[in-house]
Amino acid sequence: MIEVLVVDDDARVARVNAAYVEKVPGFHVAGEAHSAADALHRLETLPRLDLVLLDHYLPDDTGLAVVQEMRRRGHQTDVIMVTAARDVSTVQAAMRHGALQYLVKPFAFAGLRAKLEAYAELRRTLDGGGEAEQAEVDRIFGALSAGAEPALPKGHSPTTAELVRQSLMNADGPLSAQEIAERTGVSRQTAQRYLKLLERTGRARLTLKYGDAGRPEHRYVWATRS
Repeated sequence: MIEVLVVDDDARVARVNAAYVEKVPGFHVAGEAHSAADALHRLETLPRLDLVLLDHYLPDDTGLAVVQEMRRRGHQTDVIMVTAARDVSTVQAAMRHGALQYLVKPFAFAGLRAKLEAYAELRRTLDGGGEAEQAEVDRIFGALSAGAEPALPKGHSPTTAELVRQSLMNADGPLSAQEIAERTGVSRQTAQRYLKLLERTGRARLTLKYGDAGRPEHRYVWATRS
């Protein structure tokens, strides 16, 4: 599990963000903090922490100041900024201080989920260790920018897209369009259309299942599955 500290000055917002984190497979909220001092205290006292979701506007200091102090104290915990601050200077400073991602408020669950899934993919890539060829380097840097949800083409329903995505993501293995249709209640043709969209945008991988005769069956698996 990836252990997460959620930092936001608004306790209600922190609870909502924490609930969002808990909905993403592989992530667990280790704690919440509502000030810069509280965040730094949690960093010192929590037994394990992998990621900080960090607001910028805190009552006693800024999120960027927290990152600076973290690094000064030797904490290499990863940081994703989650804030309403959208001025370019703040975004640039966050990058320079080592924030891996930057999510602008307000956002829907899908936005945060995409950032977390991209982060999990980055960790899986880095856990391999060893030396990296150019293709592997490109993959590592690509994982950092993979968190943006692609816009749906005209004629596609966000609700249907989410149903198909959830079915594929929660499956134990590859699924066919017919199996997705049965799980979501949409037609096979509709399921196929959304599965192809997920494949084109890199969210799903196509596999082929060969039978005794005839054309191979197209089956899809969630691309970020470990």
